[in-house]
Amino acid sequence: MFSQFSAGQIRGFLIVTWCAVLAFQQEPIQLFTQHAAFAFLGVMGAVFANATGAGGGVVFVPFFNQMGFSPAATVATSFAIQCFGMTAGAITWWRFHVAQSGDDVQPIEHFDEISGQCSDENDTRDKRATETLHITQWQSLYPVLLLSIPASIVGLLIAQFNPSWFGVLAQGDKLHIGFGVFSILLAISMFLMVAMTGRSTLKLRLRPLDSILLPIICICGGVITAYLSIGVGELMAVYLIMRGFNVTFSIACAVILSAVTVWSGVAHHVLVSHAIYWPVVLFAGPGAVVGGILAKRLVLHFSPTHLKLFFASWILVLGVSGLVF
Repeated sequence: MFSQFSAGQIRGFLIVTWCAVLAFQQEPIQLFTQHAAFAFLGVMGAVFANATGAGGGVVFVPFFNQMGFSPAATVATSFAIQCFGMTAGAITWWRFHVAQSGDDVQPIEHFDEISGQCSDENDTRDKRATETLHITQWQSLYPVLLLSIPASIVGLLIAQFNPSWFGVLAQGDKLHIGFGVFSILLAISMFLMVAMTGRSTLKLRLRPLDSILLPIICICGGVITAYLSIGVGELMAVYLIMRGFNVTFSIACAVILSAVTVWSGVAHHVLVSHAIYWPVVLFAGPGAVVGGILAKRLVLHFSPTHLKLFFASWILVLGVSGLVF
């Protein structure tokens, strides 16, 4: 659907739409001067989210907490911003998949991780070999999404509409503790992912065990996402990489899953909680779109190992600071 529009047309439409929305706000100039800096927050959060599979809430939640947002506003606003960034990232990854599976094949650095092969060898492959490699390594995309998306939505909606079922997790005043603990565990998992990458033959297809574990993991991830605005994408990426799937494929699956999940959950905040702080979303949202588009280039042009080490260290610092402060 999106392939029929050029990047320039999409950018032009988004810019015109954003300017029209801003123009119809009360005191748009004052709104711009007070909140324009949030665009950079959106870029940073979306780059992180779409380059690693981790949700942008890893950036937004601690920032909004430091600004004094209520727990409900923190989570709701993070959901709304991620609807921009994760959607842009999901579309970008999807267009990449379509291009690599057809005639418009792009050379990919660090794409093949089988037996630790370096990017220099990939540069010598012709387009047909690259296309075949991509199709082979991404053949489980549809099964993964079919198993994970419904499960994630179910977990998220159960948590949003039945908070009494989850006790302490649903208490807003414990948000910083839950975020801190989850971030530390996520960082440790990413360090383990780096240690395990390249140690075994790349897996290409789901096993029967995966068909059982993936929905369970995504239901749990949906519940966590409902209260922290992060969770399901991280768990998906960690699981697939630890199982031995291609890193780029794993990140793309996590981004697409996260995009669908946040859109499923934001309706609750729009219609029920009314906790979204829209002035921040107005500027951070477009920034997140830019970040979501840039993230794919980071993954394809830099070493996934270096990216993971950097971001895992960053998450660890954020998690510890969330517990201390």
